[in-house]
Amino acid sequence: MNTQEIMTTLAVGGGLAVVLWVLAKVGRVLASVFEALAALAVLGVALWGLLRAVGWIVRQLVGHWRTCLALLALWAWCTVLGWVSLVVTVGVLAAVLLMWWRLDAVGYDQWCGRWLRAWWLRWALYGRKLAGWLHACGLTVRDDAIPVDVTVNLVSRRRKREAVAKARQASGVAVPKLLSVRSGPSWDEVRVRLVPGQKPEDFDEVARELAVARKVARCQVRELEPDVVSIDFMRRDLLDTAVTGLPVPEMVSVDGSGVDLRAVYAGSTEYGTPWTLPLVGGGAHTLVAGASGSGKGSVLWAPLVSAAAPIRAGLVRVSGIDPKAVELAYGRGIFARYGVSGKEALDVLEALMEELENRKRVFAGYTRQVPVSAEYPVELLEFDEIGALTRYTDRKTRDAIVERVAILTTQGRALGFAVRGYVQEPTKETVPVRELFTRRICLRVTAKSQVPMVLGDGAYERGAWANRIPESAAGVGYVWGEGIREPLRVRAGWVPDQTVKHLEHYVTNGGASVIHLSDRRGERGTA
Repeated sequence: MNTQEIMTTLAVGGGLAVVLWVLAKVGRVLASVFEALAALAVLGVALWGLLRAVGWIVRQLVGHWRTCLALLALWAWCTVLGWVSLVVTVGVLAAVLLMWWRLDAVGYDQWCGRWLRAWWLRWALYGRKLAGWLHACGLTVRDDAIPVDVTVNLVSRRRKREAVAKARQASGVAVPKLLSVRSGPSWDEVRVRLVPGQKPEDFDEVARELAVARKVARCQVRELEPDVVSIDFMRRDLLDTAVTGLPVPEMVSVDGSGVDLRAVYAGSTEYGTPWTLPLVGGGAHTLVAGASGSGKGSVLWAPLVSAAAPIRAGLVRVSGIDPKAVELAYGRGIFARYGVSGKEALDVLEALMEELENRKRVFAGYTRQVPVSAEYPVELLEFDEIGALTRYTDRKTRDAIVERVAILTTQGRALGFAVRGYVQEPTKETVPVRELFTRRICLRVTAKSQVPMVLGDGAYERGAWANRIPESAAGVGYVWGEGIREPLRVRAGWVPDQTVKHLEHYVTNGGASVIHLSDRRGERGTA
């Protein structure tokens, strides 16, 4: 090997050495970069997981702060005092709550029971199953958006249908969010927030399906906000037993001033609260519809018994029209005016019309609401079986009665007049003026179609299932009208025969002015 070959070999070797050295240096740099990138990736994943965990904890703290605080308190208790003390304390607390519940069930439920029950139902029932119920009842919204390229590029109809189906299956489903659960003595109020594309009426339409899903007898939907509804489930029926009406006052010296005529006790509501009816002012004109034996007599007599003192004091003057001569006749003494036949009914209505015109002349320009007094008492007309005289009688008498009832219901509110009618067949032909009654009560009826006749369109969908009331539940019905946003299930107080006689004796002995029709006809010079 000559000198030139040796130099070439050395040059090549040196070049390779330099290349290898450079590659080694670059490799170490790349390794360091890769190590840094890997460390950053691991740190990013860890940070992302930490943020997700913190977000979940924050959401739980905000949405379930009571439960979180309770768990934190339990952990602190166990850490400081130990598990044995926790078990002993829980046992003592359970015994105290049990004794409280046994001794004062109402106070226990008001201050403690309803909160514990709401917490348990949210976690054990509604939190787990409500989404499934809503989806089964069609109360979820699916995003049916299909990618544009699928609809444009596909030529085969079969392939297009398959792509559309896959796209819809891949799309998400939006479920109304559970906001809170409140639990009362008989009802659970489950509040949910609607998703875009829904309206409160969607929930009204499936109230019956939701009741079946919850395995309860009744479900009612209430709109709280434009995008928030309360789904109310009735766990148990507080109206399954008869409700006792108020007794007749025993003290003869009662002047009637202590009775609020705008809220006279009539029975109980499905929430366990007193049900009241107005005898004057807004909502005083009341139409009560129900089949025979549905309890119309309870709705009639319970408010009258509650207003016994004002009736006796002359602050309320009651007139009665009783075509059957049975229901009102049993307590005839409390009625200042009373009629049975069509002619006598016209006499009663004519007397009320005269009083109406008199009050117009006296108070016109002086007041917008006639004050209740012994001189100008509340004129209350109880019209039993109103359909017998507004349809099943001669045309002349029928038209005259309908005309006078229409005038009293449209003009009598501010002048202190109230009309309460009772009917079995609530059709427009039977009661042509039914829309003029500002408050309507639907007791047990024989057909689903009669519910909107009484309560108006949408009442059945909102939970007024009056056709499903059993025959044994006399006095149970639904109220909807002025001042009531949703159908309210009520039960009128039961008034036995002896209470009616006691009321009659109390009123007549009190000196109430009773005007008999025979006296009125004698004053007019008629037979």
